[in-house]
Amino acid sequence: MTLKLNAVMATAFAALALAACGQPQQATKAGGEAVLNLYTARHYDADKALYDRFTEETGIRVNLIEGNPDELIARMRSEGANSPADVFVAADAGALYRAQQAGLLQPTADSTVLNERIPANLRAPEGQWFGFSRRARVVAYDQAKVRPEEIDTYEKLASPRFRGKLCVRSGDNVYNLSLMGALIEAWGPERARTWADGIVANMARQPEGGDRDQIRAIAAGVCEIALTNSYYFIRMANGDDAADRQVTQTVKLGFPSLNGQGAHVNVSGGGVAAHSPNRANAVRFLEFLANDQSQETVSRMNFEFPAVASVAAPAPVDAYANFTANPMSVATYGPRQGEARSIMSAAGWR
Repeated sequence: MTLKLNAVMATAFAALALAACGQPQQATKAGGEAVLNLYTARHYDADKALYDRFTEETGIRVNLIEGNPDELIARMRSEGANSPADVFVAADAGALYRAQQAGLLQPTADSTVLNERIPANLRAPEGQWFGFSRRARVVAYDQAKVRPEEIDTYEKLASPRFRGKLCVRSGDNVYNLSLMGALIEAWGPERARTWADGIVANMARQPEGGDRDQIRAIAAGVCEIALTNSYYFIRMANGDDAADRQVTQTVKLGFPSLNGQGAHVNVSGGGVAAHSPNRANAVRFLEFLANDQSQETVSRMNFEFPAVASVAAPAPVDAYANFTANPMSVATYGPRQGEARSIMSAAGWR
């Protein structure tokens, strides 16, 4: 009796957990509603606008299951072959790699649209995931105290010039991990370790808050420079918050270069789930994200850069889009993130 009761309770708790984050639907039955079960770690208004337009254009209802990437990956693993997930979306190439390594994504090499529109360096080599928007991890700086040429390479951020003058978020932040992964790929672990030591020595305070908090700290005089994703700064410069707009009158954005080849770029992207019950809908959705209108929408509403080379960044993002993007494959970041975490932790970047 006790075992039977425990089983009933376990089922009930599982049902409650499912209800709390969305009810996935299984494969479309003949004559039934067409659905797409989207497991997403992105939570932006731009994305909701895309989902609505996708449904309007295709008749396919998007069912959202939201969470952070590791939660979603754990959920898909626990669901196994019975997972209703059709598409997994994350805001970092490293997170996409973790889903790929867990066997949760399947190649979409049969999509001519994706292969032709998404550049090779912005996707997994075998097509398990594709980047649909780009963000550069660059430098915000106090223009009254810092000259642009002082922050035009990533090496200079770790130089004695900025002792006690750098603000940065925590070492376990995915964007910092991917940046460190790129540095390891470009420089090797020894040089990357020296750079991490310099970054820690240059910290004006212990890491705290998000990217916008680092930018605000510059305006408050806490530091002179900060690492940030480009779209956070652009959002502050063009948002509704008058105080944030004022911050960007004195704080400016610089695009340092890695090995003379341009600024480090990360992606938001997605791939078809390994056991997708609605694969055709999933592929159609990814192809929809790659079309011109979707690329323009994400850039205009979320201040990211388009992934498709032929799509020009709309205003106000266009004012920041004329930078050289490093051509390194974003697929290299994920395999390096474990080593990146170890290097940063050893340096005291926590």
